[in-house]
Amino acid sequence: MTPRGEQLLRAELERLKTVERPKITAAIAEARSHGDLSENAEYDAAKEDQGLCEARIKDIEAKLAGANIIDVTKLKPASNAPLKVVFGATVTLLDVDTDKEITYKIVGEDEADIENNLMSYKTPIAKGLLGKVIDDEVVINIPRGTVTYAIVDIRYE
Repeated sequence: MTPRGEQLLRAELERLKTVERPKITAAIAEARSHGDLSENAEYDAAKEDQGLCEARIKDIEAKLAGANIIDVTKLKPASNAPLKVVFGATVTLLDVDTDKEITYKIVGEDEADIENNLMSYKTPIAKGLLGKVIDDEVVINIPRGTVTYAIVDIRYE
């Protein structure tokens, strides 16, 4: 994951542990104070929220424990070597068919947000771009057909 992705996960983990967990504990205590738990919808809902919260905490902790943090700003390509599309790179593409430019940053799954041009490295487009250089033309099979992109720019930012 990128350093930004790590920061986002750590912030979510902190929020879950310091804000959500205590809020859920208070909701459970409140629901218990209403008496009979066998038909207490508030209690059942709070316990379900607790389970979801704890599962997410475990998921984030596992991801952070096994993560490789890749900071492309520290990559130093050889002086005469062209920049390549790698995990964490920002790539500007020209759709050869429509003549439209689009820029994507290739990120980890948890950071992916296509509306903000953050593309998971596991998508067909990202997979097709990895290892390519500026001026390469890439034909990529995507679910709706085939697209052809020309790589206009690659930045390690």
